Amino acid sequence: MVNTMPAGGPTHDEVMAISLFKMGLRNGDTMLDLGCGTGKVSIAAAGLAKKVYAVDRRPEAITYASDAAKHAGVTNIEFYSGEAAGFLATAPVVDCAFVGGSQQIETILPVLSRKVRRVIVVNAVLVSTLATVTATMQRLGIFREAVHVQVSRSYPLGQSIMFKPIDPVYIIVGSGAACS
Repeated sequence: MVNTMPAGGPTHDEVMAISLFKMGLRNGDTMLDLGCGTGKVSIAAAGLAKKVYAVDRRPEAITYASDAAKHAGVTNIEFYSGEAAGFLATAPVVDCAFVGGSQQIETILPVLSRKVRRVIVVNAVLVSTLATVTATMQRLGIFREAVHVQVSRSYPLGQSIMFKPIDPVYIIVGSGAACS
């Protein structure tokens, strides 16, 4: 792969594992990944999902994610470069959604709640995003829970092992309201 990794980097494995668990992705589901970045979550979900729609506003992110999917041999992801609101205007109803970006989140969540059958999972690193997403989900009547995840990884230090923390992440879970 020759493309440069988009800013923000990939979702850490531990955070992704919790996020995917909270999403409750089932065999044959359709999933939406808004703010897909490197495509790491889309690629992981594609192993179980029938179809994944991956959206990012940055063309370089879509190029990187698409190349990563090809490299992984994944063929059930459709990539879209553009604003989430534009994609959602014509998007199909999906079973689950993962939101990794917070651009226009107050505008996107009401639409997303009508386009998702079961679960919406939003990852946030900013406390202000946590507050906005939680308040918006509560106002929409779809808020389930928020989980604060702090992960540390070991690395050698002298003759011992030390743990270096990874930035904390808030995982906010809401219910989809779309009818089948």
